[in-house]
Amino acid sequence: MLIDNKFLRYFSLCISTVFIVYVIYLGYNSFFIVKNQFIDIDGSTYVNQVKIDDYTLKLATHLTKKCQGDERCEVQIMLDFTTAIPYKINESIARGAKSVVKQNFGDCDDKSNLLISLLKVKGYESYFVLVPKHIFVIVKLSKKLKNKKALYINKQPYYILESTAKGSKIGFPLKYKYDEIKAVIDPFQNKKLVVESLEFR
Repeated sequence: MLIDNKFLRYFSLCISTVFIVYVIYLGYNSFFIVKNQFIDIDGSTYVNQVKIDDYTLKLATHLTKKCQGDERCEVQIMLDFTTAIPYKINESIARGAKSVVKQNFGDCDDKSNLLISLLKVKGYESYFVLVPKHIFVIVKLSKKLKNKKALYINKQPYYILESTAKGSKIGFPLKYKYDEIKAVIDPFQNKKLVVESLEFR
């Protein structure tokens, strides 16, 4: 009987320890999910679902294989792929690249998550721009584009990519006033850029 009690005590202690470690693990993971996916913008919470994974890398590589390193070709093809996906309002939380492609629909959050993930795996500096009831992507190119306006943030040019406008081109026009730009976000760092100057020219 004494042996049975010691065994039960030891077994209970092991189970309790495993449970406590598991709860700590869940808490730790939850903290980093919130830290890396949620950001407060003017009292609202934005959730990003950007991802750098094998699926996105393979997709981006497949899409751009004929471009031979031409950045304008690469960015336009990834934009074309994204805009060709039917626009449909997603009533739930924003979805990541793979879900948007597999389900073949998305709204501005979903399609921007897809586009910026493709850009990121190909090494492009790009950001989300949050405006009232909308989000779009901006990208930095190594060469300025002729006859295309750019959004200059802190004197650096970024070209607007509109993921919801079918057939849209790099350098989409800015449809918002400067004071309507709520935030410029690096979703991979989950941080707002400090915007000291803003100009569209």
